[in-house]
Parts: sequence; structure tokens; C-alpha cells
Amino acid sequence: MKLIVLSLFLAVHLVFGQKIIWKEDQKLDWNNFKSTANRKNNPDVAAYTHCGWEYSVIKSTNPKSPVKIEIKTIFNEDKSWKDVKKINDYILVHEQKHFDIAELFVRKMRKMIAEKINTSADYDKWFASIYKDISNDYKNFQISYDKDTSHGMNKEKQVEYNTAIAEELEHLKSYKAP
Repeated sequence: MKLIVLSLFLAVHLVFGQKIIWKEDQKLDWNNFKSTANRKNNPDVAAYTHCGWEYSVIKSTNPKSPVKIEIKTIFNEDKSWKDVKKINDYILVHEQKHFDIAELFVRKMRKMIAEKINTSADYDKWFASIYKDISNDYKNFQISYDKDTSHGMNKEKQVEYNTAIAEELEHLKSYKAP
């Protein structure tokens, strides 16, 4: 059996940064935002959450062999930053939701993989398109989230998103990491 292990961080190569794996009972705190650089070049942005996922694949050259795919939602501390003059607990909740959104889309990906991919042949046929579709939906959702909530400043919209994200995570709880 040929072993292939692929690791990817949402179109960005990981540098030796500290990563936090998403866990339901573990929330971010401001100490997790370790970068000093405001990479958005926007003086109105108080913080930036650099999150996404990594995956690994074990498959065979035999197309009928089973395939194993593991996906983890991650937060990269060394690429996440905060403006200490602007942060507060409310903004931290907004940033946590970015991380929760990444977990939501990982669960969607796990669901699609469970429905379509069992063998190495299935992986070759479906994985790239599933990954691309989920990645595009994820990016668009993150953009909409910031736009609709005005980066968390629209409190009414923030509450709506908080509820919707929690409901979707609950709906897809059978696809959380073991």
C-alpha cells in the first residue's frame, strides 16, 4: 500500500507557527493573537483571525482500497493579530465566530466526503471538486459575515450570525472531529 500524506492550510503554506485545533469547549482568548503586524492595512480593523483547515490523506494505488481522510480546523496564532487599543470581549466573540465558521465548513466537507468518498478511486474522482467548492463557499461566507456584521459592529446582525452558526454546528454535530 502506498502512503500519501498531503497537508494543506487553505492555500497557504504553514510556517512553523503555533496552531490551535478547534474544540467545542475551548474558546480563543486575546493571548492567542500573537502577530504584531496589522496585515489588513485598515486602521478601523481591531483584530484578524487567521484560521482554516489542514487535511491528511492515506490512500493506495489500488483504486478499490479504502481511503482515510482527516481534516482539522486550525487557528494560526502567529498570523492572527489584534490592536490592543481597540480590543474588547465583544470583538473577541466576533473573532471566535470566524474560527467557528471554519469548523462549520470543515463539518460540511466531512459530510460530503462521507457521502461520496470510500475508496482511492472515489478520492481521485471527487476530492478536488469537493475541496474547491467548500473552500469557495467558506471564503464567501467569511466575507459576507464581516460585511453583514460590519466586522462585528452591527450588534443585531452579530447576534443573528451567532445563532445561525451555533445552530448549523449543532445540525452537523455528527461530523465533528472524533
